[in-house]
Amino acid sequence: MLFVIDFDGTLSTRDTVDALLEKFAPPSWMAVEEAWLDGQISAVQCMQQQLQMVSADRPALELFFRQIQLDTSFLPFYQLVSRNARIVIVSDGLDHAIHTAMNASAFPQLPIYANQLHFTATGLDISWPHLNAACQAGNGVCKCAMAERLVPPESRVVLVGDGKSDACLAAKADVVFAKGSLIRHCEAHNIAHHKFNTFADVLATVRTWDGFATPCHA
Repeated sequence: MLFVIDFDGTLSTRDTVDALLEKFAPPSWMAVEEAWLDGQISAVQCMQQQLQMVSADRPALELFFRQIQLDTSFLPFYQLVSRNARIVIVSDGLDHAIHTAMNASAFPQLPIYANQLHFTATGLDISWPHLNAACQAGNGVCKCAMAERLVPPESRVVLVGDGKSDACLAAKADVVFAKGSLIRHCEAHNIAHHKFNTFADVLATVRTWDGFATPCHA
């Protein structure tokens, strides 16, 4: 079984990129966001334009990334689930931000698939090592393609996510845990899902599955 975990707003307590832009970019970043939400530009175009608005030196940005708050209930979830399943982070966010936040909070080292962040003289830029030209959602990281690439034959895919970048995979995953706008998407498209607020909710459901009961000595 493969658990595909979103980062921004799922493993982190809020959207990292939005918080970054609020702190280090002019308010015009929100107009770019609206253009993306309205379908006028792709997620790739949105992220590229927004990150180029960031104005800060590297020490300030590194401090920001270290202070990203994570859902601490992920740790008991990881301890149980990792015994019987593979867990990966697949995010249409920023790889360096994820690595830095995970390290700062002493979270387990997990495979991370995300867009590549670059520091410039005045701020940030981005590149797309996992870009899939066939991605129907226009994301920098196509979660459907990543799941197909990572899942072993005959294995099940479990998605844990909260937003627009998770929508495509939600229609294909065997099990979906949804929060935020992903709930509204699942309801609108009749996609079966489990609602959650934190990974404690996800763990409570997973514990009811065969092979995932808490051992007696735990």
